[in-house]
Amino acid sequence: MTELPFPLSGRTLVTGPSNAGKTRTTVRALDRWTTDRGTDGIVALDFAPEIERDGVLLGGRLTRFTDVPEAVWYGSIEAHAPRATGETTAETLALATENARRSRAVIESAPTGPRAVFVNDATIPFQAGDELDAAALFEYCAGAEVVVCNAFEGGELGSDDPVSRNERTTLKRLRAWTDHLVEL
Repeated sequence: MTELPFPLSGRTLVTGPSNAGKTRTTVRALDRWTTDRGTDGIVALDFAPEIERDGVLLGGRLTRFTDVPEAVWYGSIEAHAPRATGETTAETLALATENARRSRAVIESAPTGPRAVFVNDATIPFQAGDELDAAALFEYCAGAEVVVCNAFEGGELGSDDPVSRNERTTLKRLRAWTDHLVEL
């Protein structure tokens, strides 16, 4: 198994543009944790959309790159890619709000007291703004031994629209909250 570019302790954020390897890096961390420490108390939150744009798949679920063990609590949503599919600002925000609603349900249904949390596409639940504040994710992860999150960072999907601005605000909060940053 390839070495990770960060320790499996504390809180780690993996950022980068589309198709930079964020999900694969998170999967490597999940696989390493389960190999070394078992599956007890692991929660995987998967908020990634999967959409083809200009012949390239944007996003990708953890399950595209690994078989998540049955003993791992796996919560996912059918996520929209608001900037890639919304045609107007109102439509883009409506899609982001739907993602937030679905994400809230997953976070609220996740088991309490996780030992390790792996989050794929961590800014998706917060692209609508205050619909679901990032503090909910931080609070959920507070007692975990390890948290590995990944998040899109780049201008290729837009930069001056409300969804992009909300995403950047969440990314700043994630950066301040984490102990380790990996930029791909």
